[in-house]
Amino acid sequence: MKPIIAVNNVKNERVKNVDFEIMEGTLTTVIGPSGSGKSSLIMLLNRLTDPEEGEIFYKGKQIVDYPINELRRKIGVVFQQANLFDGTVEENLKFGPNLIKEWNSKLGVSLLEKVQLPKDFLTKEVDHLSGGEQQRVAFARTLANNPDVLLLDEATSALDMRTVDLMEELLEFLVNEEGKTIVMITHDLKQAERLGTYTLFMNEGSLEEKGYTKELFDNPTTEALMRFIEG
Repeated sequence: MKPIIAVNNVKNERVKNVDFEIMEGTLTTVIGPSGSGKSSLIMLLNRLTDPEEGEIFYKGKQIVDYPINELRRKIGVVFQQANLFDGTVEENLKFGPNLIKEWNSKLGVSLLEKVQLPKDFLTKEVDHLSGGEQQRVAFARTLANNPDVLLLDEATSALDMRTVDLMEELLEFLVNEEGKTIVMITHDLKQAERLGTYTLFMNEGSLEEKGYTKELFDNPTTEALMRFIEG
């Protein structure tokens, strides 16, 4: 197992002196109090923001050396809100692949199968979908670019429990069967513990603890993490 992303002493106005690696083909959960810098951290990984200091590498090459569109295809992001374009589901799904002329309708059906939506959803207007359906389409739209890395910013927090279960099954499939790498912010500590191989604990803009998820939850070494886990 080798690192796919390496963050070296990164700092900006929201995070400070952050240093960690994301291992290829794993799911890393990111936990911490509100305002601790979790979202700011993962936004750095596909250049939604840039650091003031430090370096970030993707597959051994500095991310600033990749064309921005290529980087964001390879490191995709799904937010808490679906943020779909107006139009049909298919128009949303094909946006990224169309940029590099790789779209076909079979891909659309395959993407909907992954998020457990029927193929007739391709022609549905997105504003006619429920919130949970829209979020599944947002996942599928990001997967349409065939990213190596998925960044999830509370992407399941607004969903009902049944849809959360479906999405967790999908995440485990993507990691275990397709070898994707996932970095997932979650406020649900049980979910973080259940899904994570590794966990990062952010507090007041600093990465206070990092390590294997089970070990980090079972044996926190800082008072801040102990308090956070205890609630």
